[in-house]
Amino acid sequence: MEIVQQYLDEAKYAMEKSCAYTKESFSKINAGRAVPAMVQSVQVDYYGHLTPLHQIATVSTIDPRTLSVQPWEPKSIPQIEKAIRESQLGFSAKNDGRVVVLTLPPPSEERRKQLAKLIKGEAEKGKVTIRNLRRDCKELLKASQKNGLSEDDIKRAEKKLQELTDLYITKVDELLVAKEADIMMM
Repeated sequence: MEIVQQYLDEAKYAMEKSCAYTKESFSKINAGRAVPAMVQSVQVDYYGHLTPLHQIATVSTIDPRTLSVQPWEPKSIPQIEKAIRESQLGFSAKNDGRVVVLTLPPPSEERRKQLAKLIKGEAEKGKVTIRNLRRDCKELLKASQKNGLSEDDIKRAEKKLQELTDLYITKVDELLVAKEADIMMM
């Protein structure tokens, strides 16, 4: 029975990670509010190496539509501006020689609908991952039956596994509803 609990704990941990990953992927989607996470994936050509923006500059929020990028080395400002332009995130960039100011234009109704569709796709990926984790755990439970685990123990474990799956799919749905509301209210 100890092995069953171990399988369930591992599945729960993996489902939590999947839920957290989905939430993180939502934060990278432009919801009309500028957040530093939106530019974390930007790679800057820094001394001949592609480097994540957050490793060469401090990114902070000035207001809901504006980010400030303050590089640790002012000579890197042109490379930062170029990387942001090429990333096609939709920001307009201006610099004053010390700081790059990124302004996010308000999204159109069509763009909000595209974002909502994108978010639904990310949520579905999260749900599929959770369901795949359930399937993998069920396979481990079935294999344990061959090693002497009773059928009743497996049925109880499968019921707990289904409850976990339902819980984390509900969490992903809640994240989706909140993010959709955020996008459509802009």
